[in-house]
Amino acid sequence: MKTFHSIRSLSACPAAPLLLAALAVGSVSAQTKSETRAQKPVVMDHYVVDAAKTHTLFMGADISVNLDKDLYAVRDVVGSAWVIDIDGKDKIVSTKEAPHNLKITPVLKLTEVSATISGFKKEAAYSFDNDPSVIITRGLTRAAVTNAMLVGISQDARNLSDTVANKALGPAALFASSDNQFGESALLFTAMTTPAITHPAKPILGQRTPPPNPLVPTTFDSLDGLGLSQSLTSQAAVAAASQAASGNEPAGRLTTQGLDAMDVEFDISSATPLYNPYVVTITRFHDKLAKPGLVKSLVYARALDPIDAHFSHVHFSEDGFPFSYELVDFQLHIYNRGVEIATNLSSKRVELTRDEAFEYVKMEYVSAHRSDTLPAVPAMGKLPAELPNRLAAGKYTETFFVRVSKDGLAEEPFADVACSRKIEDPFLEAVVRSLRFKPALAHGEPVDGVTALNLTKLQF
Repeated sequence: MKTFHSIRSLSACPAAPLLLAALAVGSVSAQTKSETRAQKPVVMDHYVVDAAKTHTLFMGADISVNLDKDLYAVRDVVGSAWVIDIDGKDKIVSTKEAPHNLKITPVLKLTEVSATISGFKKEAAYSFDNDPSVIITRGLTRAAVTNAMLVGISQDARNLSDTVANKALGPAALFASSDNQFGESALLFTAMTTPAITHPAKPILGQRTPPPNPLVPTTFDSLDGLGLSQSLTSQAAVAAASQAASGNEPAGRLTTQGLDAMDVEFDISSATPLYNPYVVTITRFHDKLAKPGLVKSLVYARALDPIDAHFSHVHFSEDGFPFSYELVDFQLHIYNRGVEIATNLSSKRVELTRDEAFEYVKMEYVSAHRSDTLPAVPAMGKLPAELPNRLAAGKYTETFFVRVSKDGLAEEPFADVACSRKIEDPFLEAVVRSLRFKPALAHGEPVDGVTALNLTKLQF
């Protein structure tokens, strides 16, 4: 945190014209100097300027898949399937083939990458199969197909009857009924009655004749196909009755049992490009048919297109909820290459300066190793943009040594562990001094130390 001073506008000072003239010519007259001394001392305002906020601390979620009694951390998402690492190989775990047990651990995370979400909306919705418009469309389609088939059957029966009754055709009219004896109707009749012949129904005690076999069409007529006609008519009647039963339902609930999905929509951007992003939502809800107070969870994942500084639109629907569920909590998490990043919707979000973020890292590190003895480890760093090019060219690939204070600050680089041979390289020294280290520990206490460093192995 630095303090800067700003002088009030010279226009408020009576000697301003003289001062400006003096500055213009490069000299100040004695009269002007005396007038200036006679004026009231210039009052300087204090402005407190905070250092830039570079990191974000937030409550994230670590997700693991329980597979074969072992837990595997999720590394990526393909479509809506999880990607885990087993023995160094990526394995895709599909959520469509079978449900999987997930372990979700809330944890505070620190990140230098942050995304901005705008226009976020979530609302209960219909799944595709339960959507009233889909149900009505399917019903109308079935009704239209049934009607067309009934019209065709009726016309066929009429044509058959007219042909058989046409005496002008003589004996040739008898061939008109051959279709019912050897054609499609005959084959259908044989397929429906053969099971009844080969597997007759068992007689019931007290009855003289066995009960009718449900596989045998009792209204089938081999002359005009009325059996098929009546069957289709019965199906159409059931569908019509179903539609009529809900005819007085208000719009949006027609022929449905309730809302059973979640519709999610938002725009997202990131100053740092995200090339393998995916979204995970964690929804906690109550089923109205379950016991009061019983809360269930549903986790949804979906891969996203690459994200850059321009807003891109995301819209998806989550299925699998019970009808007319009650929403308890909804969390949205964004990941990139398996690493969660902060958003403006993140829970417990706190913006930190680089120094504040480093103090938090040290505090967490020391707290997690209260009795350990460990060397210093690189933790943070703002590396120069040209460093990757120099590493690719083969420079700075060797291991060197640096002294690290108990506060985690590094000094100049050395070629030996005794730190007796300093490496004279201003660029390398600037890189080393820009790094921040988790300090060396002696039985849990931070101490000064020397650590080996290889720039090719840094991962920030």
